[in-house]
Amino acid sequence: MSGKVYFLPWNRRNELYEFLKKARAFDHVKARHFLAIKMHFGEDGNEGYIKPEYLKPLVEIAREKTAFPFLTDASTIYVGKRSDAYHHALLANKHGFTIENCGCPVIIADGLRGNASVNVEINQKHCKSVSIAHDIHYSDSFIFLNHFKGHEITGFGGALKNIGMGCGSKAGKYVMHHNAKPDVNTKLCIGCGVCIKWCPAEALKLENKKIVINVKKCIGCGECVLSCPKGVFQLGWNEDVKNIQEKIVEYCCGVLQNKKSFSINFLNHITKFCDCYTTKGKVLMDDIGIMAGADPVAVDKASVDMVNKVYGKDFCKEIFPEIDYNIQFEYAEKLGLGTTEYELVEY
Repeated sequence: MSGKVYFLPWNRRNELYEFLKKARAFDHVKARHFLAIKMHFGEDGNEGYIKPEYLKPLVEIAREKTAFPFLTDASTIYVGKRSDAYHHALLANKHGFTIENCGCPVIIADGLRGNASVNVEINQKHCKSVSIAHDIHYSDSFIFLNHFKGHEITGFGGALKNIGMGCGSKAGKYVMHHNAKPDVNTKLCIGCGVCIKWCPAEALKLENKKIVINVKKCIGCGECVLSCPKGVFQLGWNEDVKNIQEKIVEYCCGVLQNKKSFSINFLNHITKFCDCYTTKGKVLMDDIGIMAGADPVAVDKASVDMVNKVYGKDFCKEIFPEIDYNIQFEYAEKLGLGTTEYELVEY
């Protein structure tokens, strides 16, 4: 059975409210639902994010449903202005994601330090359970607002990546990216013991005022990396692309378990690299439009097909020839997240 995907051309983006009504984007949202509008608030210095003015139509429809909408994202595992809730919220405010501009608050979903999470059992090939950002997990329903672009690991970033990687806690993001235990540079250790406080596995202790790790106890959560003020701990990024794509899909299963959602892909300001880069990426094609549907797999597949049509060849293969982005589609279909068969409805 094919999924229905709606398309709004970019030159008609001012009709977003009417478009979302036609696409029945909020049919799954009930009265008094805490509705998470999951998005990316933009990295400092990068223009590759969905701008605040496009949020008002979504929030207006949510209010008509008497739901409780909020804008949300989770912390990053790299050091920057989105790596904790405090600075993340300040950056969102700087980029215009305010109650005045958008009509609802910003809530960073995984807490102050990125360690507020819920383990969700999924029993899949790579992950028996997944670590989902706390406030994402406890939301009643979702709108996934995704900016389409190239990506150096998955070939492209769209709905599946925003759901899986984007909704994982910091510990979850580490699981998706790597398979290693941390290396310890004891020369940098000052013996403060802060990391011991944050280690959930009790794998750390001080000996002669230097930290020692018990690798048998270590669960690879990355809390020591996050908490250490001196950079004593380092993780190796050694997970191959196929496994990362499949883990992202498994995290999608954990996020969407017993929950309903709707995905909206903005096909504009399309660059080669992820929006998390702090520099402005070169825009590789003209702005195209907006894809939307209840099936995130179908929405992503329709987005890829449309981008390829406008670009004149396989966009993702052109920018990252070594990456097979179809892995995520095949695995998502296998796990029942959706279908790559779709019916395109142009607005």
